[in-house]
Amino acid sequence: MAVNSASRLPFRQEWRDFLRFVVKPALSPRPAGRRPGHGEWSDWFPNVSIGRLLQWAGVLWAINLLFLGPIALAAAGAGGAEHRLNLGNIPWMHALIWAPIIEELTFRYGLRQPARAIWVVPVCVVALLAGPQGYAFALAAGVVLLCWWPFLKRPSRRLAALPLRWRRAYRAVFPLVVHGSCLLFAAVHLNNFSLNQTPWWLMPLLVLPQWLTGLALAWLRVRRGIGASVLLHAMFNGGPLLLVWLVLQWMPMPPS
Repeated sequence: MAVNSASRLPFRQEWRDFLRFVVKPALSPRPAGRRPGHGEWSDWFPNVSIGRLLQWAGVLWAINLLFLGPIALAAAGAGGAEHRLNLGNIPWMHALIWAPIIEELTFRYGLRQPARAIWVVPVCVVALLAGPQGYAFALAAGVVLLCWWPFLKRPSRRLAALPLRWRRAYRAVFPLVVHGSCLLFAAVHLNNFSLNQTPWWLMPLLVLPQWLTGLALAWLRVRRGIGASVLLHAMFNGGPLLLVWLVLQWMPMPPS
């Protein structure tokens, strides 16, 4: 993956930009020194290093482990919610491939492609609700292929943009779109729990880690591209699962 000056920005500078984005989401500015070329290609294959994505994953893991995770655990204990994760069958494929692709397409691809979101989001919602099975994989693959098709077919032709008045209207509501998508992203992850008798006002606390992660992924998608947010999503999911797997290898679960 090629890396230029955009990937060598100090991390603290990106962190400050992320905080500004959280307060007031905006479509610009893009990072300085972005690789020139066809927008479709750079959107899916951005010039950001794996090391920088690992830095972001590390920061998110630390915040969730030290702050938001304990709040979520306390809320689960108070409300009687139980996590659905089966330690005997860790869902590697779902966490590393399915969820990063389908959730990024559903919740964040349209942030920079509002015209395509009209058809991308409904199709991906159907796949998301169906889960990782045959026809849902086919739907996701079809969406990706259609998103790539303008580049594959006519690499020198620019895609038609929305009319100017629509673009202005979208920019005006963009902060609401970003925060709404992050709240929906977090809410979907309530399905990770057996809620039992958990009161409704405790439910948002259960998914605080996903809410923060959604904000970071939205920032990354807008600034770097959908490919970067998919990769970070996979890294973020994979780290805790790898830790759980290693613990299980060293300390096997006693027979029931």
